[in-house]
Amino acid sequence: MATMDPAVKTRKPYHRNAYEFVFDSLRYTQEMLNRGHVVDEMSEDSAHISGRELLEGVRLLALERFGLLSQMVFRSWGVKSTEDFGRIVFELVERGEMKKTERDSLSDFVHVYEFEEAFDDNYVIDLREAFKVDR
Repeated sequence: MATMDPAVKTRKPYHRNAYEFVFDSLRYTQEMLNRGHVVDEMSEDSAHISGRELLEGVRLLALERFGLLSQMVFRSWGVKSTEDFGRIVFELVERGEMKKTERDSLSDFVHVYEFEEAFDDNYVIDLREAFKVDR
């Protein structure tokens, strides 16, 4: 009987860049919604970002950083749906790297949007700078 390689057993299902992107998206969303970082327990609730709010931040930041390549980048990280981002968030919560409230649940991340529609179908290329006339 073959023994399992310990590295395989502890390997994360998502690329480390996906975890970093979730943190970047959290900061991006907090700034977008004008919610500061937590300085004490009382401000924790006012700085909280819901799953749906975070996913909107994920969508906007991905379009800003990756444009039409967003889906391809996410697939290369093992992320195929909004639920995968929820799994990443809850893994980070389990590891103590993120916090959640009693209201937060993985179901907040399920079927929020389809990647093709969110990243490809409604993508608009801003041509203002390309056709800008200097006078």
